[in-house]
Amino acid sequence: MWPSRRAGNVRDVIGVLIVDDQECFRRAAQSIVSATAGFEAVGESASAEEALEAAVQLRPDLVLVDVRMPGLDGFETSRRVRAVLPEAVVVLVSADPPPDTEQVEASGAAAFVPKEALNRSVLRDLWQQHGVG
Repeated sequence: MWPSRRAGNVRDVIGVLIVDDQECFRRAAQSIVSATAGFEAVGESASAEEALEAAVQLRPDLVLVDVRMPGLDGFETSRRVRAVLPEAVVVLVSADPPPDTEQVEASGAAAFVPKEALNRSVLRDLWQQHGVG
């Protein structure tokens, strides 16, 4: 994990936590985040348990969460991240077909994005639509 650049409650960039059990996607998402001006990958997690610990420790602004993970799935992970860090914007991602809108909303996630659609423009649009400040 990388250290947070947050000083108090102010961050000069949008900190992103990447949560996915597949390392190849974590690396791809990290590349996208790093290539997007104003965004920084502050950490990554391979499980829901790691994600919850990282959310408390790193206090990311944006959390990308895979829908399908062993143990707790992305919906439950989203609920728990939002419980410990309500100001974070959680976005569900998956290579599978999109879940029902009701599932996404019930999880507390702001949006769902297919993994193959995640890019710099989508990342910026997500923050413009759902970010605070």
